[in-house]
Amino acid sequence: MTKNKTALITGASSGIGYDLAHIHAEKGGNLVIVARREDKLKELKETLEKRYGIQVMTVVKDLGLPNAPLEVYEEVKQAGIKVDYLINNAGFGGRGKFHERDWEKDLAMIHLNIIALAALTRLFLPDFVKRNTGKIMNVSSTASLMPGPLQAVYFATKAFVTSFSNAIAGELHDTKVTVTSLLPGATETEFLSAANLNNTDMVKSTASSRKVAEDGYNGMLEGKLNVITGLPFSQRIQVAAMPLLPKSMLLKTVRQMQEVK
Repeated sequence: MTKNKTALITGASSGIGYDLAHIHAEKGGNLVIVARREDKLKELKETLEKRYGIQVMTVVKDLGLPNAPLEVYEEVKQAGIKVDYLINNAGFGGRGKFHERDWEKDLAMIHLNIIALAALTRLFLPDFVKRNTGKIMNVSSTASLMPGPLQAVYFATKAFVTSFSNAIAGELHDTKVTVTSLLPGATETEFLSAANLNNTDMVKSTASSRKVAEDGYNGMLEGKLNVITGLPFSQRIQVAAMPLLPKSMLLKTVRQMQEVK
């Protein structure tokens, strides 16, 4: 199913995006990999092409910049590449009280997690609809299911991603184009240290990045709406019970999970 299909993956230089690139390459698919770190992209390209005999295009781009999504789209078009799967994985978080955090960092988070993702979807989706084929996976988080004291902006950006993805999927009900939202729990990636979440209960139990990527990729191929993965049994119970909890209790629980011990 995936052989000779081309997947565009953002944030491919590490973590879930890196594993998604390997998974797609293992199945014989070609790639467009996008990230800021040129050295990491070059290394990944060489590894995948040599190991799997596929074609990999690298696009070095800071997707937080206003024109970056359009530049990615135009570079892909100019290269004559038809993208079959769009995987919006790039994103970051950051811990701290909203009124004390650096606003520029939170604004950059909004630009990357929301605006770049929505822009790339808007750019590639018309092509998918015109061909009546294609798959989109937007990497969200279980954080999208609740408000997040001490990560207020991050949780809110992921709430947008899940809602946005589900809404578009509903709009495409009469096409063969699917939109999947991947909602992992805490995952073993650079994200946790970059978001300053070390020494919090958030990292007591983390999922394998490879396992999360596999679950998301397979769910995308199946056209699933949401893929919730990477949660131990106790956290799956908590997520299921969240709608029943008083909001004040939920806020306290989430806040305590993200406080440094």
